[in-house]
Formats: sequence, structure tokens, C-alpha cells
Amino acid sequence: MALRSTDPIIAIATAPGRGGIGIVRISGRTLDTLVHALFGRALVPREAHYQPFKDSRGAAIDTGVVLYFKGPHSYTGEDVLELQGHGGTAVLRRVVERCLEAGAALGLRHARPGEFTERAFLNERLDLAQAEAVADLIDASSASAARSAMASLSGAFSSCVNALARRTIDLRLLVEATLDFPEEEIDFLRDGQVAGKLSTIRTELDALTGQARQSVVLRDGLYVVLAGQPNVGKSSLLNALAGDDVAIVTPIAGTTRDRIVHQIHIDGVPIHIVDTAGLRETHDAVESAGIERTWTELKKASVILHLQDIRSGGDTLDQAILQRLPTGIPVLTLLNKVDLLDDSSASRPTATRETESNGSSNAELPLLETPPKTDHTERSPVARRTAGAMTLAISAKTGAGLDALKERLLEIAGRYPGMESPWLARERHLRALTRAGEHLTIAAEHIRHDDEALDLLAEELRLAHIELCTITGQYTSDDLLGEIFSRFCIGK
Repeated sequence: MALRSTDPIIAIATAPGRGGIGIVRISGRTLDTLVHALFGRALVPREAHYQPFKDSRGAAIDTGVVLYFKGPHSYTGEDVLELQGHGGTAVLRRVVERCLEAGAALGLRHARPGEFTERAFLNERLDLAQAEAVADLIDASSASAARSAMASLSGAFSSCVNALARRTIDLRLLVEATLDFPEEEIDFLRDGQVAGKLSTIRTELDALTGQARQSVVLRDGLYVVLAGQPNVGKSSLLNALAGDDVAIVTPIAGTTRDRIVHQIHIDGVPIHIVDTAGLRETHDAVESAGIERTWTELKKASVILHLQDIRSGGDTLDQAILQRLPTGIPVLTLLNKVDLLDDSSASRPTATRETESNGSSNAELPLLETPPKTDHTERSPVARRTAGAMTLAISAKTGAGLDALKERLLEIAGRYPGMESPWLARERHLRALTRAGEHLTIAAEHIRHDDEALDLLAEELRLAHIELCTITGQYTSDDLLGEIFSRFCIGK
């Protein structure tokens, strides 16, 4: 993706399909010539003009409103022309064709995905975190996510990052002064100024990282995978949580052969629930393929719901399944079908990760042979928050225990009262904050060595500062910018 192009660009800015209004957007360094070619006169900037959109022969294509914004007082920082007409696909395409024809001498071309917002970033109308918030606001799947994305677009997250960056710069100045002027007897290390300031920065960075981690969950949601033997109620639980018949439920074992993904929201947090094939030994080729897909999905999970039939939970197969589940991912063991227990029935023992399988546990279960464990801690911020097995008794049929399950999922997501992030962050931001924290931790170690490690201390502070600046785009490679903006929709 080539950056910093100065060609004027055009795109349909509204979603494809039929609609009451359709918008064609054009951006370029100067569009006065194009405006005159299209409308035969100059337009007063920032005023709405109602008039026909005509083809090259003067025949009307549509009638609508034209808005002209002169740079730098526009979304992109360049001249921006918006033609707002009716939302028919054919009509909008004809308008675009006419504009391309009229702007051919200027080099007017179709915009790439995200190129309008890219130009807003390059022209310093938005920083990179704000630019990403534009896409997050468009993609927001809940009211909470939309509010947080709007806060990020308004600069709330960037302000927090910039404040930390300024504090880091101040600390670097102290260290650099000691390095550059040793004869002046400036010794900020021994008088505690550097250590005190560094401690404050680390505390604030830890708090910001915690909020960012929560914000990533709000944006991306939890990827919750249902696992267990056939007929333990996985599909019934999916239907109960979704409030609809999303998956087919029958008493026949092995009904689910492939994954079924459905998204719900719990208190504003997106929850992606994945129903999977029941885990058991089988000679059916199709069911075996589905079981292998189940294990693949489990490796991607941020939370695993291990369902067991409460009447037989903890048997050899349940233990084998639990032993094979990926480590580093929170596991909720759900004892389903409590509605089928008599009042006098006692709770059955439950398999846990600590359960030692005997020598014969997996003898007849080649599909459940325990592979090498994979640590997913670095991949999933959620996994760092919760570990080990937890147990709940539920009934997917009657809904008993489902409210407790939802609360537990929110706890795993880190969603506690008063801990909601006021802005939206991305995994990229979280990684940068984490790396900055690692550099500051190393810097704190160097302080203990006084003058012997002064150069190393200065370098770690510099690296931490750069990590913070990558969030807002002050230090960002063109490759990363291309990756970010290519994921935007066309026209934005």
C-alpha cells in the first residue's frame, strides 16, 4: 500500500445497496477546478447547495445536496467535496463516473480502503489511535463499544498516552543531563529524583495497561468454545444463551459435525460462542474431522466451557478431555442437566486439571492422546487473568444457573463495576504498552547500578518512549500504516 499519495481520490462513502441517501466523497489538495467542471460555478465552502448532478451532456443524473470543505478545515485536511443524493447503486455509480470524467485532468482516481482516514492522519487531523477509533466506531457491536470508540476518537486514549510520553521525556532529560555534563556534578540518581519519577511513571503505565486490557476485551470480546462429550448439552446451551434455535438439538449422539459460531452481548461485552462436535472415539470419517476441528477451536479460545452431564460427570472420558485442554486458558466446568436430578441425588465428583488419569484412561481413546501443552498466556490477555478449573451446575433446558454463568464470564473478562475502560484500545496498543512497561522495568534495575549503567538506563527510557509513541503514530513504519488502513471500508 503506497502511502502519501497526493492524487485526488473519490469513493462512495455509504454502504452498498439501496437507501434513502447515498454519498459520494472526493478529497484532494485543491478541487476548485473540479467543482467548476461539475457545477459550472464556484461553491461557497461549508454551505449546503441543492442542485442537480448532471452528466457531460447536461442531462440530470440525480438531484441532491453538495457540500464543499476547503482544506485544512476538513476531515482529511485537504479540499473535500461531498455529493449527497439518492442511495441507488446505479445512480451513485453514474455520479462517480461523471466525477472521474470531469477530474481526469487532475488525476482523480478511486480511493483505496481507508485512504480518506489515512490522509486525515498524514495531514495531522487525527493521530493514529484516533484514526483506528474511526474504524472501531463503525464496527462497534454494542452501545458500550460505540461510546468507548467515540471517546478514543475524541482523543481520550491519546491524551493518556501522550501524558505518559511527556513524563518519560522529562525523565530522559534528567538522565541525559547527567550523561552530557558530568563535570557539573549533577547527580539525579543518588538524590532519588530519577527513581521517584520512574516509579510514578511505572504506576501510571500499569494502570493504563490494565484499562487497555479491559478495553481490548470490550472491543474484541471473548471467544468462548463449548467442549465435551456428545449429548452433554452443548448445542442446547448455545441456544439458551443465544435465545434462539441456532443449533440443531437431537438425542442422537454426534449431531453437531462442524463448529457453529454465534455472537451475543453480556452487559455490553461481545461474547463469541462456538459450539463444537462432541469429543469421543469414533470411526465415522465425518465426525472424526469435526472432532479434530474442535481441538483446533479450543486452541483459539479465550475461555473454554467444558460441559459434563451432572449424572455421570467426572468419568474417564471427561477426565481425558480435561487433561488435553490447552493450558493458560480459563476453563469453566459446567455440570449440565441438573433438572434431571432427583431431589435426593448427590452431586457427582467433577474432573479437574489436577485429576491424575490412571494408566488405562486413554488406552481406548487415540483421539484424546495428550499432546504437548501450548502456553497461550502471551497471546490472550484474558488468559493471564484467570487460570485453573471452576465449576458451575446449570440446566441449559430450564435456564437454571445461566445468570451465574454470565457473571462468571464477565469476571473472566475483567468486567467489574467501576473498572470499565472509558475509551477503546486495540491489541496493538496493549502490546506497545506492555513492551514499554518491560523497558521501564529494566530501567529500574539499571538505577541500582548508578553510574555504571547510566547509558543503559538512558537507552531503556528511550525505547519505552518510542513504544508509547507508536500508539499515536509518532514513530510508525509505513508497513504498519498500510496494514492498519487497508482494513478500513472504502469511502472512510
